[in-house]
Amino acid sequence: MSAPSFDGLFSLEGRTALVTGGSRGIGEMIAAGFLAHGAKVYVSARKVEQCDETAARLSETYGRPCVSIPGDLSNLDGIAKVVAALKDRESSLDILVNNAGASWGAPLEEFPEKGWDKVMDTNVKGVFFLTQQLLPLLRAAASPESPARVVNIGSIDGLHNPSFEAYPYGASKAALHHLTRILAARLVRDDVLVNAIAPGPFPTWMLSTGVGFGGAVEGVDWDLVARTNPRRRVGTAEDIAGLAIYLCSRAGAFTVGETITCDGGSFAKS
Repeated sequence: MSAPSFDGLFSLEGRTALVTGGSRGIGEMIAAGFLAHGAKVYVSARKVEQCDETAARLSETYGRPCVSIPGDLSNLDGIAKVVAALKDRESSLDILVNNAGASWGAPLEEFPEKGWDKVMDTNVKGVFFLTQQLLPLLRAAASPESPARVVNIGSIDGLHNPSFEAYPYGASKAALHHLTRILAARLVRDDVLVNAIAPGPFPTWMLSTGVGFGGAVEGVDWDLVARTNPRRRVGTAEDIAGLAIYLCSRAGAFTVGETITCDGGSFAKS
C-alpha cells in the first residue's frame, strides 16, 4: 500500500467560487482566503458600488481574478440575474458559499412583518433557490475525485438562544442548518458536498449594529465583546477562511452535512 500524499491538501488552485454577501464582513474574509489559496472568486452583494470596490481591491491585493456580480438574493428575480451573469462567464462552479444574510431587531410586541419576511427571505429562501438555480454549474464541476462544494453560513444563534431581540434571525439560521442536512443527503449522490459554518462573534457590520457600535468595524472596542468569549477575542479572517478552505479543499472531501461552529467556544460554554 502506497503512502498517502498530502500535497495540496488545502489548495484551491484552479477552482472557481461564488461568495454571496462577499463585499464585507465574513463574506469578504472568505473570499480573500480563497484567493490566497488559488481560487478564482466571484463576489455578490446587493450594493453595486461596494461590491465592485471590494472585488477590485481583493484582485489587486491577491493578484487573482475577483469579479463583482451585484444582486439582491432575497428574491427570485435578483437570484435569476446573478445566476445569468455567472453563466455568461462560467460553464461550471466548484464552490458556492451562501453567506448573504440579514437581521432585524425589535421588541417582541412591536416586531414587524416586513422585518420577519426580510430575514427569512434572505437567510433561508434565497439560499435554497440560489443553490437550486446553480445546480447545473455545480454538477458540471463535480466528480467523485473532486466534488463540488456548497457552504452555508449559519450562526451560533441558530444553535442556542440569541442575546438580542432579533427573533427571525436565530430561527432562520436554525432552519438553514437543517436545510444544510437535507440538501447534503440529496446532493452527495451528485458529488456535491453541502456543509454549514456557524460563526460566533466576528468584527462585522452586523454584529457592530447589534452591540451598539452603530455599524462601525474599525476604531471600536471589540475587547468589550471578547470578554464574554472563552478564547477572549473575536474571530479573525484567518479563523473563518481557514474553516471554509478546509471544507472546500481536498482536506474536507469526506465531510458531509455538518454544521461546524467557529466561535471561540461560545456555543460549548452555553
